[in-house]
Amino acid sequence: MPCVPHRRVGWAARNSVIWTRPAAQWARMQTPMNSRPSSRRPPVEATNLADLYALPLLDWNNIADRLTLGVTQAPGTGGPDRHTCWLATINQDGSPHLTGVGALWVDDAFWFETGEQTRKGRNLARDPRCTLSVATDEFDLVVEGTAEQIKDPATVVQMAERWSAQGWPARVDDTSVALTADFSAPSAGPPPWVIYRLVPDRTTAIETIEPGGATQWRFDSN
Repeated sequence: MPCVPHRRVGWAARNSVIWTRPAAQWARMQTPMNSRPSSRRPPVEATNLADLYALPLLDWNNIADRLTLGVTQAPGTGGPDRHTCWLATINQDGSPHLTGVGALWVDDAFWFETGEQTRKGRNLARDPRCTLSVATDEFDLVVEGTAEQIKDPATVVQMAERWSAQGWPARVDDTSVALTADFSAPSAGPPPWVIYRLVPDRTTAIETIEPGGATQWRFDSN
């Protein structure tokens, strides 16, 4: 799903023509499509990063449940007016590359798409380690892990249906393993767009509502 970068009012004013959408499309994007997995992947370790302030350890299940409700990019759906996921990959010289992506939380993982010739696409092909972050009204979250390119046609179809249901009219292209659509974010490059799944190895959340707290979880890498 295309990233919609209008968190800053001035930025939006200069680029509003790029991201203008019919109200009906935004309304569809507000409908959460993520389903709770039948068997949640539990963390194997939790570290309280806020014990200095005697704040409690956060519960990963609460974080995962909130993600399952959806983190759409439609205005008014949470975060600073709406959600933006930020993906950090590793450039060839070792420096970081950060860009916004439209990610879905499905089956205990973040899913995103991009063109293989974009910088993030080239970076992931060379080194799939990456970090994704998102802010909701309840917490700020960082997810670290390894992105896997999805090449199973049935899974590609399912994810295309999820994005389409949220307002981005993605469809499977003739290869059966990539997406196409009438539009996407300029940073995604031209179609076809391939899908990646980011399964967390380590996550860090800072609770932004009372009582507060900060916790880091580690997961099995299997």
